[in-house]
Amino acid sequence: METARRFQDEGARWIHIVDLDAAEGKGEDNAGLIAQIRTAVTCRMQVGGGIRTAAQAESLLALGVDRLILGTIIVKSPRDVEGWVARFGRRFAAGIDAKDGRVRVAGWTEDAGREDTEVAAGVAALGMRWLIYTNISRDGTMGGPDIPRTNAAARAAALPTIVSGGIGSESDIELVAERGDPLVAGVILGKVLYEEKVDLERLVSRFPQENDSPWDPPAER
Repeated sequence: METARRFQDEGARWIHIVDLDAAEGKGEDNAGLIAQIRTAVTCRMQVGGGIRTAAQAESLLALGVDRLILGTIIVKSPRDVEGWVARFGRRFAAGIDAKDGRVRVAGWTEDAGREDTEVAAGVAALGMRWLIYTNISRDGTMGGPDIPRTNAAARAAALPTIVSGGIGSESDIELVAERGDPLVAGVILGKVLYEEKVDLERLVSRFPQENDSPWDPPAER
């Protein structure tokens, strides 16, 4: 909660949360903790990790989460995803986690047997409004983002896309701004913030975005 408040105070428009326990199926979900974080901040919040049933989606949305990130279920049960959109509205982002261009699911433990661009090309038809692309071989390395694969996935999906994985410096974000496809809408910052390699307040100032721009529409309620 303290971390979320700090991010908000420094200008974050969104707080990005991944429930790793739920994603890996190794323990209880962290819905209670997510609820506490939701009460701690007023900015928008998106949550991913292990969302594989309608009951889980409904519970998280009831907490006030603005956007849910779906990964494994998009590959394994796309018809279920269509049903969720019909039931809950277009409040979902597709999360594509890939290595060497191949999609990984089930907390990155399984090869889905499909290319990232192939999966990306079908997510808009399921009702997704955003795409989050993660090159898992870059995640946590702070070695730079995979801009070419992100661009390819963004074009295949034809959706506003967020870069995830590998951001290690302000210059990495400059590269995304310079070389990212016009559909690339933003970046997710994690380890680089915790290790204080960038100044979030400065980044928000350098790369401003209008509220409720076409890239960042309010979630449907």
